[in-house]
Amino acid sequence: MFSLRQFTRQITRQLWAVDSFPYSLRILIALSATMAFGWHTDQMALVMPVYLGTIACALAETDDNWRGRLRALLVTLLCFALTAFAVQAMFDRPWLFVCGLVAATFCLTMLGAISPRYKAIAYGSLILSLYTMIGMDHQRTSGTSHVFWLEPVLLLSGAAWYGLLSVLWCALFPHQPVQQHLASLYQTLGQYLRLKASLFEPVRGVDHEVKRLGLAQRNGEVVGALNTAKETILSRLGTAPSQRMQHYLRLYFIAQDVHERASSSHSPYSELTEAFFHSDVLFRCQRLLSLQGSACAHIGQDILLGRPIDKGPASAQALRDLQDALIHLEDLEHSATAPSQRWLSLLGSLTALAKNLGKLEARLARASLNEQEAGADDESLLDRSPQSLQDAWDRVRLQLTPNTALFRHAVRLSLALAAGYGLLHWIHASQGYWIMLTTLFVCQQTYGATRKRMVQRVLGTLLGLVAGWALFTLFPSLLLQSIFAVVAGVVFFASRTRRYTLGTAAITLLVLLCFNQIGDGHVLIVPRLVDTVLGSLIAGVAMFLVLPDWQGRRMHEVGARTMACCASYLRAIIAQYHSGKRDDLAYRLARRNAHNADAAFSTALRNLYQEPGFVQGSGDGALRFLLLSHTLLNYLSALGAHREQMQEATGTTGATDSAALQQATATISAVLEQLGQSLAQRQAVLPASVAEAALLTQLQTQTPGAEPVHQVVQTQLLHIAELLAPLRLQATRLLQLPLPEQAGSPEQPTTVAAKSGAAVSNI
Repeated sequence: MFSLRQFTRQITRQLWAVDSFPYSLRILIALSATMAFGWHTDQMALVMPVYLGTIACALAETDDNWRGRLRALLVTLLCFALTAFAVQAMFDRPWLFVCGLVAATFCLTMLGAISPRYKAIAYGSLILSLYTMIGMDHQRTSGTSHVFWLEPVLLLSGAAWYGLLSVLWCALFPHQPVQQHLASLYQTLGQYLRLKASLFEPVRGVDHEVKRLGLAQRNGEVVGALNTAKETILSRLGTAPSQRMQHYLRLYFIAQDVHERASSSHSPYSELTEAFFHSDVLFRCQRLLSLQGSACAHIGQDILLGRPIDKGPASAQALRDLQDALIHLEDLEHSATAPSQRWLSLLGSLTALAKNLGKLEARLARASLNEQEAGADDESLLDRSPQSLQDAWDRVRLQLTPNTALFRHAVRLSLALAAGYGLLHWIHASQGYWIMLTTLFVCQQTYGATRKRMVQRVLGTLLGLVAGWALFTLFPSLLLQSIFAVVAGVVFFASRTRRYTLGTAAITLLVLLCFNQIGDGHVLIVPRLVDTVLGSLIAGVAMFLVLPDWQGRRMHEVGARTMACCASYLRAIIAQYHSGKRDDLAYRLARRNAHNADAAFSTALRNLYQEPGFVQGSGDGALRFLLLSHTLLNYLSALGAHREQMQEATGTTGATDSAALQQATATISAVLEQLGQSLAQRQAVLPASVAEAALLTQLQTQTPGAEPVHQVVQTQLLHIAELLAPLRLQATRLLQLPLPEQAGSPEQPTTVAAKSGAAVSNI
């Protein structure tokens, strides 16, 4: 019988598994303790700066083990102290203050080039500086006076209190973030597999390009989840990882391999649909992929809840059904009513696809095993954090040019905050420092993100002010309002990354309720709304006028990196067809760089379509280029999925043996690199060479009696070679250069953009 104890344990486990619950619980403890201390000592005037220090420290928090988090906390407190005391010293000297503000904002923003940890610390320091201004302005308007050091010390006390709580939490629950990020990775991978399954639906008239656009977006999400999980695991491995961490590391490598196999393409889907329209084999491929996606999601849930991993038997049965269907098709090949030659040629691709899905199923099955995998080549992970002060400085120095997005953002944010400071002194705004705080939160690196944040900030502030007015009226008790303030703080941190409007409403409500503890919160309602609107407008104008980083003017740079990374990935793959399969760090790095570049291009295209129409000149070319480059990556992934050592093949004249395949690889990779250089340097794309034309003829010649692995490599290289001419054409469009006459007419990119408008907006 299900007891109350078991029910309570199950509910607790479910809550613990929610990714925002532990974070929210820490915030609840920190804010509740601070509020309780204020009520107990009857010093509610001191609660607000302590609250703001807690919020700033929580915003500067990054994932790490407890030692790394303790080191980060010390650096954070040092930056916070320097910032707070500097603001305190220059507050009454406007010209000196604005010069220091611009310099500090620029320098702190550029620290983001070092690593995400320093980016978070710098951002938190800027927030704390504005919190210091707000506190000092409140003292001046309320007529209260404190000693010089009190406001910074209170802010630092709140930051230190939350920081120590975070370090203790990380020491007590070291594996919790790993579980959450791994679970998120498998769930995202499951969504990718289910979306990929829709491409195998054998229905005529389906717009595969729109589905590919959605798949490119989802692939970017998988890449992001892989990167996050890797960093979380890397920070906790240490010199002698525990058995549990080794198990998590193995699950991460399984996810990497599943992603490579899932992102593979063995033939154009429209051709498969036409060839096997009267067979159920594609339906079986679709069902198997969909069930494997569900199995990934189930694995993620098991990881999250700490249960033994069991993906279920459904996908294994679906694989057996697919293999039986393929056996039936192979029997038809030797029957009296043999199908067409095109059908027979695609049967090899379909067989390779089934083999790939079979290995994907085997990898998922291994996730339930706890022992170390036999034959693991290399379990090292690349640490991308700076290894020395020189390394950190080199990263910053490389970004110190107007050509980089970070430099432009640093200049833009610095001038925007200076404009906000000048505006509040010009109009003598009540509570005017909220203008600058709003500008800091709203001003993002891209136009689309800034525009979206403007709307969310104003709407959230309005909702928070209405909620505050209602609570003031309905619940006049200050004690009850203090409880609502704590709840609002928890809601803010639980929703700020996913539901920013709700998060803004919550933090606005928290500020109103806290200020009402020491004065009349009603007087803040109108100034807060006006200041939010003014701060948002300043951020929007700055984004539009100060070094705008329009994506349409840099799509060629992102495309260049995509081509270069694909060329490196191709060389790394083919090398293992000669030396044997090894999942070593060099190969995994080449694969990850290619997927990261593809995800970066997808993100840049999404940002491009959120910008004004007059800067979207390369939009059609970028859209088509993404379709082609993502297809290229799919073909490369299929090559990577079938890696095994090839035996030297001896064929007839025109046959493609391993040496010829290696030469074909060299030709293709050289073309991709040349294409990348043309994009990077904004030069005219060179036409196809004689060697490339000969390459296509060579790859189209089938090798009689060649082993299956030779056939797979030859087929995939042929698919890649056939993409080179369309890639040249769309690269020319991306550069907005005149089309060469021999290129022919484009493949209706404008039509594709029109048909996939909804998909493009979500890429």
